[in-house]
Amino acid sequence: MTGVFTVSPASPADGGAVGEIHAESWKAAYAGFFAQDFFEAAVRDRRGRWHDKLLAEPDATALLAAVDGRPLAFSYFGPSPARPGWAEIFGFYGHPDGWGSGVASALMTATLTKIGEQGFTRIHLWTLRDTPQSRRFYAKSGFTESGTVRDHDFGDGTLIDQVEYEL
Repeated sequence: MTGVFTVSPASPADGGAVGEIHAESWKAAYAGFFAQDFFEAAVRDRRGRWHDKLLAEPDATALLAAVDGRPLAFSYFGPSPARPGWAEIFGFYGHPDGWGSGVASALMTATLTKIGEQGFTRIHLWTLRDTPQSRRFYAKSGFTESGTVRDHDFGDGTLIDQVEYEL
């Protein structure tokens, strides 16, 4: 896929596009981590949550990246609740149709620029330990592992290891 990349702020009106990206990314990357019933409900939740989330969280910023006008990736970030003075990337997802296109790299560049414009000089994020594609992407984007691993429960009682990356 080649085309023109654009990155713009996401608004509540973009909630459907952001939800579609989030759900399709989850379906492709996370299916093996959860029981089927929980996973199907989690995908539905991700598809439907973003309009209200983008409306309700004024301290966080969402960016939406498109290729030739088709939204294919989003980032969601803001002040870190765990590390005062740091920014945290809470979510960074790409639709599988955009994987390998360069849209995620364009979005990461715009995300890091926007975070810097907001006055942050340090950034961290969490990703699942057993998602090598995302871990390679964050390393390629300049992030390094902090050495911290945590257990995270997505709501089904199953603890999944997350690895922290920082920049």
